[in-house]
Amino acid sequence: MSIAEGQRVGLIAKNGTGKSTLLSIINGNERYESGEIIFRRDLRVGYLDQSPHFDPNESVLDACFNHKGEEESVLKAKQILTQLKIRNLDQPMHELSGGQQKRVALANVLITEPDLLILDEPTNHLDLEMIEWLEGFLNRGNKTLLMVTHDRFFLDRVCNIIMELDDNTIYTYRGNYSYYLEKRQERIDNKRSEIARANNLYRRELEWMRRQPQARGHKARYREEAFTDLERIAKQRIEDRQMRLRRSNVYIGSKVFECQYVSKSFNADTSSPITILKDFYYNFARFEKMGIVGNNGTGKSTFIKLLLGTEKADSGRFDIGDTVRFGYFSQEGLRFNEQQKVIDIVTDVAEYIDLGSGRHLTASQFLQHFLFTPEQQHNYVYKLSGGEKRKLYLCTVLMRNPNFLILDEPTNDLDIQTLQILEEYLQDFPGCVIVVSHDRYFMDKVVDHLLVFKGNGEIKDFPGNYTQYRQWAAMQSKEEETKRTTKKINNGQKQNDTAKQNNKPRRLSYKEQREMQQLEKEIEALETEQKKLEEELCSGTLNIEDLTTKSIRLPKLKEELDEKSLRWLELAEKI
Repeated sequence: MSIAEGQRVGLIAKNGTGKSTLLSIINGNERYESGEIIFRRDLRVGYLDQSPHFDPNESVLDACFNHKGEEESVLKAKQILTQLKIRNLDQPMHELSGGQQKRVALANVLITEPDLLILDEPTNHLDLEMIEWLEGFLNRGNKTLLMVTHDRFFLDRVCNIIMELDDNTIYTYRGNYSYYLEKRQERIDNKRSEIARANNLYRRELEWMRRQPQARGHKARYREEAFTDLERIAKQRIEDRQMRLRRSNVYIGSKVFECQYVSKSFNADTSSPITILKDFYYNFARFEKMGIVGNNGTGKSTFIKLLLGTEKADSGRFDIGDTVRFGYFSQEGLRFNEQQKVIDIVTDVAEYIDLGSGRHLTASQFLQHFLFTPEQQHNYVYKLSGGEKRKLYLCTVLMRNPNFLILDEPTNDLDIQTLQILEEYLQDFPGCVIVVSHDRYFMDKVVDHLLVFKGNGEIKDFPGNYTQYRQWAAMQSKEEETKRTTKKINNGQKQNDTAKQNNKPRRLSYKEQREMQQLEKEIEALETEQKKLEEELCSGTLNIEDLTTKSIRLPKLKEELDEKSLRWLELAEKI
């Protein structure tokens, strides 16, 4: 594999295949057995570890600069840390949660402005607002990236190259995630056809081999060697699931739960109380699939704890139906006995899942559907990667066969293949679901409406998925801006009328008129060029040199377009 300047590469692979190890090797943190890694001379590399480590006693600001920050860099650090919701820069690192420490590590990497950014799961522990800010930050300028992330919206909007690590081979797709999905399916279809042809020929050649005497001439030996190659192709297997997991046999009554005017706040007796819920009422419907979104600290996880009864409300109550059996997947995960085997962990929960009509799915079959091969099922837990342990934890929750699933950030550290399986499972799930997640792609696939936690006890109940909510919110924002503008115009009308009596109307000078006409032509040309560039970058037909050149040009073009559009608006206001 190789990465050129200006390329933004997303690395995709199953959990346990070595994505994080590969990033660590490239960064020089781990040794490798053979081959060579060649860097451009004087290349500065910034690396975000999946699990960063800090001196627990140093402050947030010192952690970013190792006590050597220049004034300009410190100012930039404060700006980035504020965007990532880290505001107390003198706070010791040991007082921060794991998610906050990951955000400090991300800020540290971005501040240094390296030539190559290597990011391992950069969106973990970021809320949706932070992720959208990070997308914009990474798309500005000519940044070179190599990253591992499960966030498919993020891949689609940031990366211009996708590399897939599959069966010890790296496949490169020169486009974003949507382009990758299309071309990957073409590759799988072609491979399946090749294997089918090889199987037909293999059967004929096998008959010939059996008919021939032991003593063979040169031509026969050549055919025998070709037969060995053919056998290798014919026996290949493609991991591309065509079967959906059968729905389990669960029942949930018509009464699910009713949130009866619940209030909850923290630090209520202080001058700065934090309100989570304020007389909140909600009646959860049967078979409902709800998503919960909002910035960090607005109370999403607290709401879940209130529902499960692990946190007490200040007032109000949750009235839960008699048939409800919760299955809870928490952010913190589960501590396993590292010396136990994978299959034993799951069979300790249940031997099988009842599918109804006398059918059932064994623990081994269930694990296999979630991409644990029979060999991996007999591995000890300590051999699993972080993502595989999260996947195992998910399997233990689902094996309990609950009828109401509550999933708190289920997508963290899971590979994309597992996310697709989980999406299918939840779409077919015959019970109720609540999902707290920052994964926009996942939310769009799974939920049918949202509770949007806006902070200070304000909650918006929105009928639709995340993309629909963002479109609605953008329209609302536009309408509010129009109202404010109209109000300003109305308020200033009398002043304008008075001013007109005393002053001549403002007009553009001849020079400004010429400038405005020229700007209109330039903006139109830049917009045409931008559209053409974006189409070419997604086409997958460019060679590496053209791809690099056009990837460098696009962000510069966007900046130029923004500047000229802003100047045109300034002139337009004078008319």
